[in-house]
Amino acid sequence: MPIAYRAQILDPADPADSDILDTLRRDPGIELLDHHGQQLASLEGLRPAPDPDLLAEPGRWAFYPWRRAAVAVLGPRGFRALRLDRNRNSITAVEQDRLAELSIGVAGLSVGHIIAHTLAMQGVCGNLRLADFDELELSNLNRVPATVFDLGVNKAYVAARRIAEIDPYLPVEVFDTGLNPETLDDFVDGLDIVVEECDSLHIKAVLRMAAQQRRIPVLMATSDRGIVDVERFDHEPGRPILHGLLGQLDIDLLPGMSNREKIPHILRHLEAERLSARIAASLLEIDKSLSTWPQTAADVGIGACAVTEAVRRIGLGEELRSGRTRLDIGWALDQIHEPEMTHHSGDDAEWIDSPGHTGTSVAAPGELLGDLAVAAMRAPSGGNVQPWRIGVRPDEVEIGIAPTYTSTMDVGFRGSAVAVGAALLNTRIAAAAHGALGEVSVSEDAGGVPLQVRLRLGTGADADLAGLFAAMMARETNRHHGEPHPIDGDLVTALTAAAEHQGGRLRLLTERADIERAAMIFAAADRIRFLTPHLHAEMISELRWPGDPDPDAGIDVRNLEFDEGDMAVFGVLRRPDVMAQLAGWDAGSALGDDMRDRILASSALAVISVPGHNLRDYAAGGSAVEAVWITASQRGIGAQPVSPVFLYAQTAEDLHELSPSFAGELGALQREFDDLIGLQADESIALTLRLAHTPPTSLPSRRSRDRLSLAPIQGATR
Repeated sequence: MPIAYRAQILDPADPADSDILDTLRRDPGIELLDHHGQQLASLEGLRPAPDPDLLAEPGRWAFYPWRRAAVAVLGPRGFRALRLDRNRNSITAVEQDRLAELSIGVAGLSVGHIIAHTLAMQGVCGNLRLADFDELELSNLNRVPATVFDLGVNKAYVAARRIAEIDPYLPVEVFDTGLNPETLDDFVDGLDIVVEECDSLHIKAVLRMAAQQRRIPVLMATSDRGIVDVERFDHEPGRPILHGLLGQLDIDLLPGMSNREKIPHILRHLEAERLSARIAASLLEIDKSLSTWPQTAADVGIGACAVTEAVRRIGLGEELRSGRTRLDIGWALDQIHEPEMTHHSGDDAEWIDSPGHTGTSVAAPGELLGDLAVAAMRAPSGGNVQPWRIGVRPDEVEIGIAPTYTSTMDVGFRGSAVAVGAALLNTRIAAAAHGALGEVSVSEDAGGVPLQVRLRLGTGADADLAGLFAAMMARETNRHHGEPHPIDGDLVTALTAAAEHQGGRLRLLTERADIERAAMIFAAADRIRFLTPHLHAEMISELRWPGDPDPDAGIDVRNLEFDEGDMAVFGVLRRPDVMAQLAGWDAGSALGDDMRDRILASSALAVISVPGHNLRDYAAGGSAVEAVWITASQRGIGAQPVSPVFLYAQTAEDLHELSPSFAGELGALQREFDDLIGLQADESIALTLRLAHTPPTSLPSRRSRDRLSLAPIQGATR
């Protein structure tokens, strides 16, 4: 006799059902629970008031054989209206009706149990199909929301019973032999969405192939750092299964492969380099100190939330593209910061010179204007001088160079233009996260502003940009020396694509001979910076020591990641009289040692360039720099700008302005570096970044927001 997993709906007005109810009432082993009157009163109290015919709908009884109990419930329409009322307006009534048309299959009911349960609770499906061949064991109860009363019962039945106890009217079908060649077609046929949570790599593959043939989207949550996979075979039927991560593997060989033979394919599928350390280490312990890979209730719950939201988007035709994302709660908790009060002046805009502290917001966190402002503020700039004015209004964001904050190394405001371009990309990322992208305009020398960019807010969406939001908000300069471990080819590809997508070009120096040559060039340029009085003075003025005024601009010396000995030496290097003495001696070769050591400790030196020499070209380079930086941060690679004195010089006059005493030497160093990277005559370098495997930064970089104005950028045109 099949195991019961559906509630038996009994209508007292039906004679046959009435007889069954009478039998149940006479059975002392059956419990009858009648709260129909309370449910009806709650239904009557809904706003807006329900139609009279809904209130007049006859009630039912739901009999649960495995509980040996029957429960009085509202009729199907009233039950649904009341049960899902608290979804409004997160999900409107019209949207709820559309979602009720979805048929969803969930394969694998360890992780899949809570997903199916969440789908049912939220009412985002009209039919559920559950497939699993395995029985519930005690070790499953760390993540499967079942009880000891369910031990030994098929996992799909356990999930179906729990769903029936939430909604006795929701149709659920169980495939208790799991998925195999005999059941696969029946399971997939007629589904709108497949949720795959199987252990078998072979089943993962063949289920996707079946879904691909029928143009059915597949969703999957993996219990490590909130991995969520979306494969929109409904939009991309030719898309390779599992994002092509299995390579050219012959799927038919999988059933005959040993666990050891499958490991390389599993690791490729999981992107092993991005697994959490605990999970990666645990994989090595399977069949040794562990019987299988770890899964926790919290991780499984996160996946259920993500999959349910993905189902909602698919069901309502909202934006959801194929690919993989991570909802890393551990990382998010590491970003906790104190909320900060908003500063308002009674207008609908805030104009911000040199914005607020990293990680904080000038509006309530999560609000569009606040996110736009903070995103622009977080852009990098030379010496953290923040050479901009940022205006945020309900319809647009303007970012313009503020000449007040320039420096000698910022030749022709080219470095400032790079900072503005980085701020523009950050703002576009924030706008994309809110679905508010609009047109971008760039103007040079507009009313005395050397460069000004404007992002009009609209309704545009860009999932790729929006996916960078969290990483952009977490991006930091990491000045730890780090370790020069090689970077993998996938990262190189990602960094290159990031630069190109913003109109830039990335050159990566990874060969040790090239890095050593660059280290010598940059060390020599840094020596010149120390020995040139005005460059030295500007460099020291950018540093902030504990207790210094204006701590929200410049670079906190603690962020230099110096040890106690280095700090003592730097106390000497601050002194202009010492630098003058070294210059008089034509000495000071050790002044470039720190820069040389940092370059040598790098895994790669990233040089981002753009075609052209105008400020708008440098702004495009700034967007490319920020894209590369964010991408490196996403992969756990530390990045630090390393700017040789000659970086923004284009002519001999520029070099002389930088350092009259060392202009010739700077020119020779610039030519040597350009030759090393193969820079073309029509290109300009936006920035160079050293990339290394580093520990986290000691302190976040700060931003200043002590100059607020409601007026437009002075001199700017509209």
